[in-house]
Amino acid sequence: MNTAIIIAGGVGARMGMNVPKQFIVINDKPVIIYTMECFQNHPMIDSITLVCIDGWQETARRYAEKFGITKLREIITGGETGQESIRNGVYSLKGICNDDDVVVIHDGIRPLVDQGVLSDVIVKCKKYGNAVTSMPYNEQIFIKDDEYSTTKYIPRETLRRVATPQAYTFGLLYEKYQEAFEKKIGIYGSSYTNTMMVDLGVKLYFAAGSDRNIKLTTREDLELFLGYIKAREGRK
Repeated sequence: MNTAIIIAGGVGARMGMNVPKQFIVINDKPVIIYTMECFQNHPMIDSITLVCIDGWQETARRYAEKFGITKLREIITGGETGQESIRNGVYSLKGICNDDDVVVIHDGIRPLVDQGVLSDVIVKCKKYGNAVTSMPYNEQIFIKDDEYSTTKYIPRETLRRVATPQAYTFGLLYEKYQEAFEKKIGIYGSSYTNTMMVDLGVKLYFAAGSDRNIKLTTREDLELFLGYIKAREGRK
């Protein structure tokens, strides 16, 4: 079985709007529905677990029913942090997933998942036990000597940009989330599943990525997303 955990637990303070950014409506459809449709429409995804900000669970359920998200298995309440939210989603699959089942983790505010990217992350996970969506880094990265100057840089050929979707076998996910929270490793600040895995000694494997896989963080991101949507509708 291949299942998806979609994380929609954030408040989106940087967006500066009166609703969480995953529930902002664009062209008569909430962002979270655009995201879930990517998984609903993919033949390799069997079910979806939505991890939702508290107080918005019923809204999310109504939207899912309205827009035909039939693969939605369960809505789980998010935690105080991103890692707690992902952990809640992982733990909810205990007794449902086998250890070798593939679990895809994805940000609810990344609504433009290419079907080929999703396929590749699943295929690579089946082969290696995990896979993370990645892209080359095309800018130069310099290391600060102080606030005003630098004499060191990191060759960009050694860098990859990693995002979601990410995929892991359920057995690995469950084991490592237990270990991380017991040892308090890889669960604070901007930590995510991928960084946690590396902190716990797991080798990660790269899968395909896409520049269209934008994360909606600011109002400018919403404008870019709307542009993609209009372009896509214009091609139909």
